Amino acid sequence: MSPRPDLRGRLAAARAQREHAGLSRRVRACDVLPGGRRMVGGRVLTDFCGNDYLGLASHRDLVTALTRAAVAEGVGTGAAHLVSGHRGEHHALEEELAEWTGRERAVLFSTGVMANLGALQALLGAGAMPGREAALCVQDKLNHASLIDGAQLAGAALRRYPHGDAAAAARQLDAQPGLPALLATDGVFSMDGDIAPLAALASLCRERATLLYVDDAHGMGVLGPAGAGSVAAAGLGSKDVPVLMGTLGKALGCAGAFVAGDADIMDAIVQFARPYIYTTAMPAALAAATRAALRLVREDSEGRRERLAANVARFRAGATALGLPLMPSTTAIQPLLLGDAGSAVAAARLLEQAGFLVVAIRPPTVPPGGARLRITLSAAHSEARVDALLDALARIPLPAQAIAV
Repeated sequence: MSPRPDLRGRLAAARAQREHAGLSRRVRACDVLPGGRRMVGGRVLTDFCGNDYLGLASHRDLVTALTRAAVAEGVGTGAAHLVSGHRGEHHALEEELAEWTGRERAVLFSTGVMANLGALQALLGAGAMPGREAALCVQDKLNHASLIDGAQLAGAALRRYPHGDAAAAARQLDAQPGLPALLATDGVFSMDGDIAPLAALASLCRERATLLYVDDAHGMGVLGPAGAGSVAAAGLGSKDVPVLMGTLGKALGCAGAFVAGDADIMDAIVQFARPYIYTTAMPAALAAATRAALRLVREDSEGRRERLAANVARFRAGATALGLPLMPSTTAIQPLLLGDAGSAVAAARLLEQAGFLVVAIRPPTVPPGGARLRITLSAAHSEARVDALLDALARIPLPAQAIAV
């Protein structure tokens, strides 16, 4: 009998290969300071890579709501939603999320990744025949990894179309007409910052009897009427987009996620989504804080969305004047495409020396040749800090292959 291959050795080789390619990643503690700053390695840096788009994560109303609920409810829930972990705060938050998004029901998950894994596994896999492909899942090539993983977990036939190409999506749907189908797309793409052609995709899905699933993690809170997201901004409702996923840890400044839609579809997710069924419910205190955040987002009496839009416009105008390699994004996500990983890492290091936290994004998070600085704007950034970042970027030498889009 031949010796069994060594798993540790295989892992070590894979790690060494990633290190050699300059693609290894490291965890660093980023302690919070006021005004969107972070203490990293003993240095104070202004954070231009986080997703706290409205600057709500430290808002006094959220802190007060969380503290009060923690005193009353304790910290952990101690059980899954379907056992004894579903509290009144969870129920109230689900009702408010459903009303905000114009849907019959919302279901909470502990993270956005778990929401996509669970919802797609349930929607695509429930009722499938053993030994046969569960369903057809068509996805944009730049979708978040959790959407791809969710389709694979369900055993679906996964077909991907070129980014933002609704006509190509139609061809992929037509390639396997004998399977029930779901089309999944990001609303706002997390690495490019652009918005999916949602109206065209909704029309396509109506014509092809296909369920449309939109992951609006980066649109919720910042786009559309009352911040209801990219789907609302496109003038689409629940009949156009039957399944909507949103996260609570970005613009809402908390943590967790939800999936919203028709009551029947949501009940199917509750019945069949393993990451929902077998996970301890999020702390009730966190749900209370999220309810406070949702009130702030919907009312926006402090004009946070307006400030964010002004910061985005200010940054893009300054970057354009400097000839920086901007990508075509009008959202808070403003990537600078540099090409190779080494250039992106070097640029991020120079920005850190200048007092700014901007992480280099490299493969496999983005395609080969797509390394970039993923700059994110927040309502918490002052005009002076946006201008200071632009001044720092003006002093960074760009690689020859950096492409202005």
